[in-house]
Formats: sequence, C-alpha cells, structure tokens
Amino acid sequence: MIRILIADDQDLVRLGLRTLVESEDDMAVAGEAPDGLAAVEIARRERPDVVLMDIRMPGIDGIEATRRIVADPSLAETRVVVLTTFELDEYVFDALRHGASGFLIKDTKPAELLHAIRLVAGGEALLSPSVTRRVVREFATRPSRVPKPHPQLDTLTEREREIVGLVGEGLSNDEIAERLVVSPATARTHVSRSMIKLGARDRAQLVVFAYQSGLVDF
Repeated sequence: MIRILIADDQDLVRLGLRTLVESEDDMAVAGEAPDGLAAVEIARRERPDVVLMDIRMPGIDGIEATRRIVADPSLAETRVVVLTTFELDEYVFDALRHGASGFLIKDTKPAELLHAIRLVAGGEALLSPSVTRRVVREFATRPSRVPKPHPQLDTLTEREREIVGLVGEGLSNDEIAERLVVSPATARTHVSRSMIKLGARDRAQLVVFAYQSGLVDF
C-alpha cells in the first residue's frame, strides 16, 4: 500500500487529490496539510511514502517544507513530488535542488499522476533526464546564479565526475555506457557511487549538482 500525504492550501485541490488516490486499491491517504508547517509535522508523524507538495502555501512554502522533510533522517524513504502551475518555474528548480524527486504540472491527467506516484514510490526517477535538464538549465545558468561546487565534489574520481556531467546533459545509463564504451552495468555502478558520494537522493538532484558544480558545458 502506497501511503500519500497531500499538501495544498486549497480545499478543493486536496479533495480532488484525495478522491483520486482513494479510488486506487494500492494507495491510501496518509494525511492532508493546508500549509508547509503542517506538511512537515504530518510527514514526521505518519512517514508517508510520497508527499504531493504544492509550492505556494502560507507559513513556510513547499520548498522549505521539502527541504525539512528531505533533511530529516527518519524520512529517508519519503519522496516529495512538487505540484506546480508552470513547468519552467524557478520554484521548481529550487525544489529539485532541495531534494524533490520531481514535479508535476497541476493539470496533469489523473492516470499520469497515479503512474507518477507509483513510479516514485518504487524508487524510480519521476522525470526523464532531458526534462529535468531543461528545467535546471533554465535557472541554474542565469547570470544571477553563481556556480557553487558541491562540497563533496573532490571525493569523485575523474570518471565519476565525467559521468555526473553526462547525467547533467540528460543521458540515460545506456547512453552513458555507449558514449564511454563501457557496459551498462558499469555505467549504473558509477552513477550509483556518485549519488552516494554527493548525497543525491535521486537522479534529478544529481542533475542539479552537475550544473551547480560546473560539470556541464552550457
């Protein structure tokens, strides 16, 4: 059973999401939160598998709520999916930077939303690398943002740095293997080790780290 926390300040949106989730045999609503603080509190109490997190909420917003949930060791298995009105939204970039596993546009079709929940709950990346890359590149490369290398960047080997850069370019593991003339299993191993060293919860956050650390040519 996939347990889901719904965080949105609009009653009607929460009702719609609850109705959708409860229509599925393998899903259950773990709680509802009308603001960011409540989302963090309920997440710590209920430990849901997935949080559907609105960005703009009173109190603390969805970005800060995401940061607190991701930083809590007791919620290491909880994944956050950000709900947004616009795909190219700077708030989406910040949410990914703070550890959200991906984002969904609010007018996403119900079947696609349910598929996304199952995907994230199963530990998979919600977004294709190319979509994540497009969002991250839009905001990480703005003149107002100064590149800030990851503090653990020096722990990566030269090959791992190269592979993180390729992840940032939007390449899949199979494409990385083909580019570097290695086996797909070797590519997966390098990606996994890089994620562990950098503390990336998923591939989306690895893309953010790649851009922030200057491992991707703009």
